[in-house]
Amino acid sequence: MSAELPLSSPYRSTPDAPVTETERDQLSSRLNAAFEAGQLDPEDYHARLDRLFAAGRLGELVPVVTGLPPLQTYDPPALVAGAGGQPGQLAPARGATALTLGVVGGVAAAVLLVLLLVLLI
Repeated sequence: MSAELPLSSPYRSTPDAPVTETERDQLSSRLNAAFEAGQLDPEDYHARLDRLFAAGRLGELVPVVTGLPPLQTYDPPALVAGAGGQPGQLAPARGATALTLGVVGGVAAAVLLVLLLVLLI
C-alpha cells in the first residue's frame, strides 16, 4: 500500500515521527477536497478521517494519504494565473489588433493575386 508513496515521503522516511496539528489540518483539508471532488466515497472518507485523528505517528497515516491526489508543489505560471483560469482551460478569445488584421488581409490579398495569375496563365 505504501509502495505508491515515494521514499522521500515523510510517511515512509520518518514513520516514527509524531503527527503534528499542522499535519492533521493539512491532511484534513486534502481529504475534504478529495471528497468534494468525488474522489472518495463517504465510507472511505470517514474511515480515513478516523485514522487521521487516531494516528500518533506519521507511519500510521500511510493508509490516509495513499491514493489522494498529490499536493501542488508549484505556483501556476503567471500567464495562467493572470487569465484567471486553471492549466488546461481555454482562455477567452483576445480581440484582434490592427497589426493582426493587416497581416491577415495582406496574406489573403496575396493568395487571391496568386490564384488570379494562375487562372490567367
